[in-house]
Amino acid sequence: MACMAAIATASVAQNGTMTPYSRFGYGILRDQATSAQRAMGGVGYAMSSGRQVNVMNPAAYAAIDSLTFLFDMGIDLTALWSSETVDGKRNSHKDFGGGLDYATMQFPLGKYMGMSVGLLPYSSVGYAFGSKIENGIDSRQGSGSINELYVGLSGRLFKGFSIGANIAYMFGTLLNDSYAIVNNSGQSALFQREITVRDWHLTAGLQYGVDITPRNRITAGLIWSPGKTLLGHANTLTYDTSTESGPEINEEVKLRDNYSIPETWGAGLAYRWNNSLDVEFDVTYQPWSKAKYLGFDTDEARTEVFADRIKYALGLQYRPDARGSYFKRIQYRLGGYYNRDYLVVLGNNVREYGLTAGFGFPVAGFKTIVNLGLEWKHRQATPDPLLKEDYLNITIGVNFNEMWFRKSKIY
Repeated sequence: MACMAAIATASVAQNGTMTPYSRFGYGILRDQATSAQRAMGGVGYAMSSGRQVNVMNPAAYAAIDSLTFLFDMGIDLTALWSSETVDGKRNSHKDFGGGLDYATMQFPLGKYMGMSVGLLPYSSVGYAFGSKIENGIDSRQGSGSINELYVGLSGRLFKGFSIGANIAYMFGTLLNDSYAIVNNSGQSALFQREITVRDWHLTAGLQYGVDITPRNRITAGLIWSPGKTLLGHANTLTYDTSTESGPEINEEVKLRDNYSIPETWGAGLAYRWNNSLDVEFDVTYQPWSKAKYLGFDTDEARTEVFADRIKYALGLQYRPDARGSYFKRIQYRLGGYYNRDYLVVLGNNVREYGLTAGFGFPVAGFKTIVNLGLEWKHRQATPDPLLKEDYLNITIGVNFNEMWFRKSKIY
């Protein structure tokens, strides 16, 4: 757990999010997909494999065999192209970022039980922009993330059917800063909005798979996470650079009964053909319109309004021959998704869609897989597009697969 704590500290400092849309609500939600799953469009609710950690559905942990230890860690590299039209003039912008995405491990607790521990991002904020105002400049920037340090357990109740659950500690701070700089005076003021979360979060799941033939299988998966009010605090601070005094606290409130997250439902259906081709379709639903988010006195609206979030994802993976030549053992992946997000900006819903592709390269002489994923994503609001964004994400992950629990023979 000390290793996970160190990774958690690093992850807070490394946030690849870079969009003004993250200024609203809790920022950009981050689904719990690993590098391999992201290359398949972000599917995973029905994915069951003893050689891959699947945090999207904790019921999948039971698929691990009794000799295997898994460790999976991924990083993101992102390029962003954005554009908006202001007063009839089109403004374009480029940006680059990246950082640690996740770290997970999984190991068996017996023949029919598995356990997983790891660190995942829940949401993140990252942006910087400014504009001229009368007699000065208004500059805005945001940073921070909410993370989940989780422990999960899964067991197989009978052939083909498993259940599992994750209990996660949610922690992190989201900062939204506004700077006011007065021309030719050297004076400036900082208005800071801060949300700090310290809470627990539960996710439960189940999977049921049936063999149609010895080499063909259908698996269904379902997950549920209850909605809850959050614990922590939120405040607004004012810093005046013309004085040496500390910040003035304008407002401080508890998150309980003022800030909440909704329940999450996720369902997936997967089909495996000839032990070579895997195809899966997932649906995610979150009724964010029921969530509470008090906002701040400096906001245009005291209470932010959210929309119900729904995401559709489709992905496939093909490995020609698990025992063939090196190129036949490579895993080839494709996917796509559409996401109607929970954010509402100036009465416009934020939506995004993307295409993904990737490869899983086996390490010669080992069961370890190096995953490389590519993702193109487009995000904008509707009906007024506001800011249009196009992303190219490169995800690199290493899935260590070692036989740690094999008993040594005595000769």
